[in-house]
Parts: sequence; structure tokens; C-alpha cells
Amino acid sequence: MDRRDADDREMLTIALPKGRIAEETLGIFSEIFGEDFHFESRKLILEKGGFRFLNVRNQDVPTYVEYGAADLGVVGLDVISEKELDIIDLLDMRLGRCKVSIGIREEDELDWRRPDIKVATKMVNITKNYFASKAVGVEVIKLYGSIELAPLVGLADAIVDIVETGKTMRENGLKVAEDIMDSSAHLIANKNSFYARKEEIISIYEKVRDVVSSK
Repeated sequence: MDRRDADDREMLTIALPKGRIAEETLGIFSEIFGEDFHFESRKLILEKGGFRFLNVRNQDVPTYVEYGAADLGVVGLDVISEKELDIIDLLDMRLGRCKVSIGIREEDELDWRRPDIKVATKMVNITKNYFASKAVGVEVIKLYGSIELAPLVGLADAIVDIVETGKTMRENGLKVAEDIMDSSAHLIANKNSFYARKEEIISIYEKVRDVVSSK
């Protein structure tokens, strides 16, 4: 093993979602260690203070963690629930709070007696599991963007999507019919890393927890 490989193994690697959550998480680390943690320009890797931070797509964070490319990660509970991956959920960091909700056209009502409801979403597993819990048949149409359009053009009866203020739905003639779950950013860990580097990970967990609890 060369020196670089040895250094790589010593660093605790943390996968962060691009955007505001990454900035807020790095802000927490800045507060903990009294150093300025931030990604430069378009760089995807930040190495500082014995840590390596990866700047990746939100949906990919738990995959990096599950497969051991990162020891820790920060990602929304909605993504954890949707991916159904084998990771350890350590802490609700209370960042990026939102809801996963069912949206329908403003003039419609959600009829749970219907035999088969068409729902457009990118969160297929969350949708199927929720409708199954209601013992209602559902046909899920997977979309990757502009989900609000689906009920307006007759592609679906409803959508399941992330809602922060509800403004996007309202602007597109939709309303929230029912909330499925609350979501916020969670600190997660790779199982092997947790047991192999438990002392380090617990130390970071406690420091992050204390900062989060003080806010």
C-alpha cells in the first residue's frame, strides 16, 4: 500500500448532497472545528481536517454510503425510505425540512374508494407502500421532472412529490390532498465503517448532534 492509499484509509469520507444541505452541513463542521469548510468552485472533493467530503447528487448519497465509497452521508429521509438501502440511520439533522405529499387538481377530491388510482411520481416505493397501507390499488407512473404537469394533462389522477411550502403546486392548479411523511436531512453511516471505525464515527455523531440540538 502506498502512502496515498494509507492517507485515503485514514480519512473519514462523508458524502453530501449538492446545494443548500451541503453548505449547511459544512457550516456545522466549521462550527465544530473552528475552520472554514467549503467546496471550491466546481470541485467535487474537499479534503480538510482529516475528512474527505464528496459533493454528489442527493439521490446518490445513500448509494455511496451503502457500497462503502463513503463512511458517512447526509441525505433526506425521503431518499432513505425510497432507496430501501442497508445503512445505519444515525441522526435527524433537522435540515431541509419538507413533506412527501399527494397532490391533486384543485377541483378534485382524493377518492380512496376508486379501484385503481394513477399516480405520477419519482418516489415509486414510497407511493406503492403508502397506497398498500390504505389497501388501495395504485398504478404508478414514474416521472423524473415536471411532475405537476401529469394531472393537468390527464396522465395521472394524482402525484406524489416533495412539498416545502406548497407554492409550486398552487401555481400549477394543484393542492395537497394528504401528507405521506415528514422528511429532513439525516446523518447515515455505512455498516462496515460504523463497526470498524465506531469510535471516530460516534465522536463525529456526538459533535454534530450537540450543534444541531443547540439550534
